[in-house]
Amino acid sequence: MRRNRRSQTDRAGGRAGRLGLLLAGTLLLFLINPSPSGADVYKYVDRDNVTYLTNVPSGPHFQLLIREEPVHFLPGLGSAPYEELIFQSASRHGVDGALVKAVIKAESNFNHRAVSKKGARGLMQLMPQTALTLGVNDSFHPEENINGGIRYLSYLIRLYAGDLRLALAAYNAGEGAVYRYRGIPPFAETRAYVRRVLDLYESYRRRVATATVPIRPSLPK
Repeated sequence: MRRNRRSQTDRAGGRAGRLGLLLAGTLLLFLINPSPSGADVYKYVDRDNVTYLTNVPSGPHFQLLIREEPVHFLPGLGSAPYEELIFQSASRHGVDGALVKAVIKAESNFNHRAVSKKGARGLMQLMPQTALTLGVNDSFHPEENINGGIRYLSYLIRLYAGDLRLALAAYNAGEGAVYRYRGIPPFAETRAYVRRVLDLYESYRRRVATATVPIRPSLPK
């Protein structure tokens, strides 16, 4: 009987050790790869002394374990580091580089690490599903983001037969919204976005008319 009790104790210790390793690994994942939404981590220990970790607590029995501080991105660095990328990719896909600059300015202010509240990422603010469709593996990589965003913008311009107002409205609110409202959706954000991008586009066009493409500077990491 003593041998049996010792065996049970050993097994319990082994389970506890494995559980400890599991929890340590889970915590490490939370710390190394935090949620882009800035989620906190909560803990709950049940009657069997099993610990659960989550960033979406299902009740008051979960206690706050780690509070993740919000990330504040630095302001954009301006268009200079991306000029060559923008105009080369725009030329390949038949889009005016000045329009691309206007979109990037309105979307991210040239901050290649920008993340919106809805989860759009990078210079041209690609949503994860859109990035996946476009074959963009890393939305924070300037070249990948710019190439993917320009391909999408080119597609929208062709879809709406060159009507930039509709293409920009779809870029902001989605093709479904433009189709549903048979034009620019009656969303204040979208209407303001279209006006802002077109104003920026006109401004960049005037500058580009006499500018030359500079030698490519080092891209931020």
